[in-house]
This record gives sequence, structure tokens and C-alpha cells, in this order.
Amino acid sequence: MKRNFISNSSASIRMFKSDFLESLSKVSYFVPLIVYVPLILFFCWKSLFQLEMPFLEFAGWLLFGLAVWTITEYVLHRYVFHYEPTIEWGKRIHFIFHGVHHDYPNDAKRLVMPPSASIPLALGFYFLFDWLLPDTKVYAFFSGFIGGYLFYDMVHYALHHANFKSGFWKSLKQHHMLHHYSDSTKGYGVSWTFWDHIFRSNFDKK
Repeated sequence: MKRNFISNSSASIRMFKSDFLESLSKVSYFVPLIVYVPLILFFCWKSLFQLEMPFLEFAGWLLFGLAVWTITEYVLHRYVFHYEPTIEWGKRIHFIFHGVHHDYPNDAKRLVMPPSASIPLALGFYFLFDWLLPDTKVYAFFSGFIGGYLFYDMVHYALHHANFKSGFWKSLKQHHMLHHYSDSTKGYGVSWTFWDHIFRSNFDKK
């Protein structure tokens, strides 16, 4: 397959002339935790104490939200982040959202999604699920969904920076590094590889 440009430098390429826009495109790995952990705790409190949802029901909806996140992660990565437009402005948007990460995979400031992008997406998903789900269930469900997103962001950062010696995490890192350095048309699962097996986008075993 065609080999695209990949930098091994940890340097951060500038994407915007505006200093303000440039600052919005970079984020430290812990920022999503600061933004979303309080939200998750609030939704858990609202479900369990204000709405008095039984714990088993709460756990069921939370796990359902987590499960829905896993397929959302796969679909977003495969069909949105890896959609490559042919028109110039579309190419520019693709580069800003995901292309820059493939060209500069060691840029630590662009390994988790910045709040400038994640907050609008989270709001969109929240209102979608609030419309689709039964009354008051969205709080428990969204706790699991956002928890899955946070797990994805933290895992993604670790896969690029941690040196795993063995076991599950080493296997997951190999899976993601193959996506970056061998074949970007496979291995779309980052924190979960389950859907790559289901949709036959996993790497062939040697």
C-alpha cells in the first residue's frame, strides 16, 4: 500500500495562523478528566439519589451506554475520521481532525480530543440519546457513554507513550501501532478491538 508521511518527531506542527485557534487544537491528556469526571459523577448522583433509580437498573443502563460507546468509537474512527474528501477544504478539515495525528503520531498535545471538539460532540450525543431513550434513563446511560469516551482518550494516550511489556495492553498497543505504521485501513478499534473482528477490519494473523 502507499506509504504516507509519518514523522517520528515529538514536535507539534502548527495548524492555524491564529494563536487562539492554535491553542484550541492542543490539550494535555488530563484535561478531559477534569471536564468530564465531574459530569459523570453528577449524572450518577442524579440517577441514584435524585431520581432514586434502583442500583441494578442504573448499572444496566450504565453498561448499555458503555457498550454503545464501543461501536460509536469504531464508527467515528472508521467512517468519519478516516473519510478522505477530494475537495481542498474537505482535505483541510480532515487533516485538522485526524490527518495531523497520523502524520505526527508522537505529538503529545494532540492525542486526546480537545474540549473545543469534544464538548460540542458530547452535547450532540446527549440530546440525541435524551430524545431516543425512555424518560430519565439518559443520565445513567450517558454516564457509561462518557465513561467509555474517557477510557478511550486515556488508553489512546497510553498506547502512544507507555511501554507495555506483555499481556493485553501490549497486544492492544501493537494493534494500534499497526494501524499507524502498517495499514491505516485496518485496526479502527483503539480501546476495544471487538468490532474490528466483527467487521473484518482486523489485521491478518501471521
